[in-house]
Amino acid sequence: SLTPVHFLFLWKSDPSSSAHNFLLSLSKFAEVKKKHSDTQIIISITMISCRALKAMNVSRSASLRTVPRLAKSFSTSSSSAASSDPSKTVVIVDGVRLPFAMTTTIYADELAVDLQRLAFNGLLTKTALDKNEIDYVIAGTVIQEVRTSNIAREASINAGIPNSVGSHTVSMACISSNAAICSAAEKIATGKASVVIAGGTETFSDVPIRLSRAVRQKLITLPKAMKKGGPLGGMKHIFGGLKMKDVSLETPAIANYTTGEVMGVSSDRLAAKFGVTREEQDEFAVRSHVLAQKAHDDGFYKGEVVPYKGSTVENGIKGDSSIESVSKLKPAFVKPQGTHTAANSSYLTDGASASLIMSEQKALELGFKPLAYLRDWSFKACDPFEELLLGPTYCSQEVLSRNNMNMSDVGVYEIHEAFAGQILSNLTAMNSQEFADAKFRGKKVGEVDMDKLNTKGGSLALGHPFGATGSRLVTTASRRLQKEEERFALIAACADGGTGHACILERYDN
Repeated sequence: SLTPVHFLFLWKSDPSSSAHNFLLSLSKFAEVKKKHSDTQIIISITMISCRALKAMNVSRSASLRTVPRLAKSFSTSSSSAASSDPSKTVVIVDGVRLPFAMTTTIYADELAVDLQRLAFNGLLTKTALDKNEIDYVIAGTVIQEVRTSNIAREASINAGIPNSVGSHTVSMACISSNAAICSAAEKIATGKASVVIAGGTETFSDVPIRLSRAVRQKLITLPKAMKKGGPLGGMKHIFGGLKMKDVSLETPAIANYTTGEVMGVSSDRLAAKFGVTREEQDEFAVRSHVLAQKAHDDGFYKGEVVPYKGSTVENGIKGDSSIESVSKLKPAFVKPQGTHTAANSSYLTDGASASLIMSEQKALELGFKPLAYLRDWSFKACDPFEELLLGPTYCSQEVLSRNNMNMSDVGVYEIHEAFAGQILSNLTAMNSQEFADAKFRGKKVGEVDMDKLNTKGGSLALGHPFGATGSRLVTTASRRLQKEEERFALIAACADGGTGHACILERYDN
């Protein structure tokens, strides 16, 4: 049996295995208790615990985390990966997307599952990854087809990924593939996987259009009616009591279920609240198109956009946009005084994307050069009635504060552009002391450097396939970090329901 002195000796003799020895020592507690007072034992255990925790440099909160966090010291010191487990350190290895396209154009005959399969195949071809190395697959989507409710699984199988590889689908409105990537990161950070493909897909060219609920209910109960009254009874059952409105078809709802409000209306009201003018929105929209066209012309998207039928053209980009042309458009949502138009709002888009997420250790073992570390992320929600699209502000505040970072630490911004009014409202809120006083105890998020924001175009120009945009943001930000030799990137996006996402990437030094 051990005495209190033995406890201390055991700790001093082998501090490198303090946690292990401490637990072994506690297993002798019953024997110790027979010979020594409770006070002696408590004092000894407390001393050992404090010494062990101090030596391992962990706090109670940090010890509960599974993902390496940043500290302010990282602005000048080496990467945190040096002091973390490389088998659980999450890296972005690569990513691709199909050319995003306006709905009912080049993908008119494709299903969402086909687009996701093509994106997976594009990623596998580009990286030459052995499919047998894949541990898991995750995909995001919003408008779901019943036949492919787990679209990740169907796309995975049809992309030739082994049947034994598990998969699941996530749906979180416009941040679905953001959620897919972070779910992949959690699997890696907890040691449950080393190689995960995560992405997303969406098509508005083939959406589920249903009969009305009244007709559906009659069809479901038709067998009973026919069994009782035969064909004639079945006919009476179907048509009896139907109203004209019941024979209309139901398309996917565009209004929020809880608020009953269309997202464009919510964004228009948000812009008015933060004083964002029509002129500012038009200028930002034109900027997005011009930058997207330039990025394609300069070859930035070569390799990131994989060809569909031999082409990488993204047909929603209007590089010749001008303030004069877009200013002539009438309001699209709040009429006649609204500020949101077809030009300064993202358009219905078909497309798919895929990202290769690995542990640092596995990536190096397989000979890959990662693009970035995925350091931390935040998913938050806000008031859907008044702040539906303000999620990026709340999430950015949380993830930056948690890592003791400021906007001045960020060299690359990729923020989703659902509407020009939405992103400009978020930028205003981030730098508003009044908003910070009301929401963040006086600490504002900070000012975004426009010269670092969405410099390769954004969703207003490239398009916004709901399930695929998040993966695009991560891939573009990772590649920008490498090309621009910046250290940190902040990614943020809003989503229906008043939800949002933000994450921090750190450039991988190759």
